[in-house]
Amino acid sequence: MQPAPPILEVRDLCVEYATAGRPVGAVDHVSLDLGAGEFLAIVGESGCGKSTLLFAIARLLSPPARVVAGAVRFKGRDMLGMSERDLREVRWREFSVVMQSAMNALNPVMTIGAQLGDAMTAHARLSARAVQDRSREVLRLIGIDPIHLRAYPHQLSGGMRQRAMIAMALLFTPDLVIMDEPTSAVDVVAQRSLMVQIKELQQQLGFAVLFVTHDMSLVSHFSDRLAVMYAGQVVEVGATRTLFAAPQHPYTRGLMAAFPSIRGARQSLRGIPGTPPDLGDAPPGCRFHPRCPSMMDRCRSDPPVLAPVSQALVRCHLYDDDVPPQH
Repeated sequence: MQPAPPILEVRDLCVEYATAGRPVGAVDHVSLDLGAGEFLAIVGESGCGKSTLLFAIARLLSPPARVVAGAVRFKGRDMLGMSERDLREVRWREFSVVMQSAMNALNPVMTIGAQLGDAMTAHARLSARAVQDRSREVLRLIGIDPIHLRAYPHQLSGGMRQRAMIAMALLFTPDLVIMDEPTSAVDVVAQRSLMVQIKELQQQLGFAVLFVTHDMSLVSHFSDRLAVMYAGQVVEVGATRTLFAAPQHPYTRGLMAAFPSIRGARQSLRGIPGTPPDLGDAPPGCRFHPRCPSMMDRCRSDPPVLAPVSQALVRCHLYDDDVPPQH
């Protein structure tokens, strides 16, 4: 039996920001697959290109950012070549986006009910009764009393606002939900509650999730696969459990050592020395080599490729001898 094709395919995607000088390459030849019903998390430090990648996939980039190369296919359709009219037919019905800050994404002068209604009437012809019924249904689905349909965003807590955004994303039960750090504005307890709810909704409704965060521990128990980004590139991809049990790339190891564990022996946290590079003037060779504890001479000039290592894909010269030759 042939495996089902990926619901989302990203191939060699490159995104640049135009500047007064040379363009800044925020996303550099990124390739990813996402299966139906799968939870893929993208992690990395701030400024590594995670959010830009999501915005490019969702066709939400605005100048000075632009896609300069690559392809994005959603359910077999070319997203980058799609007209705005065709995109409106797909967006929200088949894929939706949950923004990073609900307070900024929600309209402060409209009630939650009015905003849910706007989203529905923009993408479907529904009666006022159907809009009201569906609004109540999705609020109950994400654990909010429908009485809050009459509330304005400022009258809700940060966690409730974020849940309202998730409710809006689920109005049409899409096949893919793209989430850009949806828990960054809430406290640790609310983060855990929100992540549990997202995972339960995903399992209940069957949608795929593309989830961006800078906190590796946040997705350790919720994602199926993990993609680690550094300086616009994917440096390691694999099953979440595999990457946490045996990270291969030195950068992934550094991220793992930078957050505390609540289990096992007490250990001191270790940061990654140095800072991420300027993407307008990225270092030659491996982009991580100025900060890497395992740096070799060839890392300074020879860019590594993403290749199979054990059960993951890794961009690192440490494993060149383990990688079969390409024919």
